[in-house]
Amino acid sequence: MAAYMIVFAKVHDRERFFADYAKPTAALIAEMGGEYVVRAPGVEAWEGGQFDGQSAVISKWPDKTAAKAFWDSTAYQELKAARQGLAEAHVMVVEEPS
Repeated sequence: MAAYMIVFAKVHDRERFFADYAKPTAALIAEMGGEYVVRAPGVEAWEGGQFDGQSAVISKWPDKTAAKAFWDSTAYQELKAARQGLAEAHVMVVEEPS
């Protein structure tokens, strides 16, 4: 069952964020079997407002195990550390029902 990683991020320094985090993370996602469904700034919250104006990223994975392998990988831990201070992120995973 496919799994989707959903990220809402408030980016503080967009230029450094892309150079230090987004570009190398995109390469790692592809290497580890994930693919982007959407990457876009300017979330418009129609209810709740918590994520209004943030960026959204949705990646698709073969299953939750593959998404977790990416998330726990040493390579991603280094990228995640680089993201600290550049953005505040909310990360969720949901798996398609069988």
